[in-house]
Amino acid sequence: MARYVVSLGGNALGNNPSEQMQALNRVAEAISSLIIDNNEVAIVHGNGPQVGMINLAFESSKETPNMPFPECGAMSEGYIGYHIQNAIYNCLKQKNINRTISTVVTQVLVDQNDPSFQNPSKPIGSFYSKEEAEIISQEKGYIMKEDAGRGYRRVVPSPLPIDIIEKDAIKTLFDKGQIVICAGGGGIPVINNGNKLEGVAAVIDKDYASMKVAEIIDADYLVILTAVSNVYINYKTENQFKLTNIDKKTLEQCMNDGQFPKGSMYPKVKAVLDFLKGNNKTAVIASLDDAVKAFKFESGTIVR
Repeated sequence: MARYVVSLGGNALGNNPSEQMQALNRVAEAISSLIIDNNEVAIVHGNGPQVGMINLAFESSKETPNMPFPECGAMSEGYIGYHIQNAIYNCLKQKNINRTISTVVTQVLVDQNDPSFQNPSKPIGSFYSKEEAEIISQEKGYIMKEDAGRGYRRVVPSPLPIDIIEKDAIKTLFDKGQIVICAGGGGIPVINNGNKLEGVAAVIDKDYASMKVAEIIDADYLVILTAVSNVYINYKTENQFKLTNIDKKTLEQCMNDGQFPKGSMYPKVKAVLDFLKGNNKTAVIASLDDAVKAFKFESGTIVR
């Protein structure tokens, strides 16, 4: 028996609820194989595209009141968590296996003086052309930045997680044998204002939150499933090279050499390196489509 934290990238979950369910039906098969083998599983998911779309929908509507960004994050946690619960439950039922699956709407403590609030960098929502991005920026006052050669997206602050408020609940559920979905979208960022928690307009990177969850439950494996098959160095150049098996020291050197974009692969690599500070740990960064092989360490970038 081993303990896994599985981190699902928001960009890999499709552009609408229908595409998301299709993607999750595939990954549910892979996660079910871990459960059937008596492993313990916690799941964290991204919400960058989804929370951006939710927020834009409220802002674009003339008939509904504007919804604050932390509440949009909570909505994304709820509906994506429901989709994950539903997909895994149905998959296990087909195999005559009964397991309790819980989604914990999770608040994550951040520092109100985190420098990211002065330099927004987390991409959210849909991709746009440069021309479209300039129009949106002028009309709505959003900060739009180019995202790893894939187009322009809105960016918001992405403070580092300090602590998970519901960590005791997560650990209790996990220790009771439940499959726990938590820290969705990196969790709802909150600051400590005296004796009061207040939500802030930001998105915590789910890979950093995944590492925090792995720390809480003392996970053996961290598997980050995303939209690309591997970590690359010299990405999108004629010298592009795919990393398969690599040790943490070499990967750290690649990171220090500036190989990984801040808004794309950097958080995944940094989360993996932080996770591997523990003993006898293994991490994988792989494609969502290759989840089954990734769990068997037969696909993706494997780091020890």
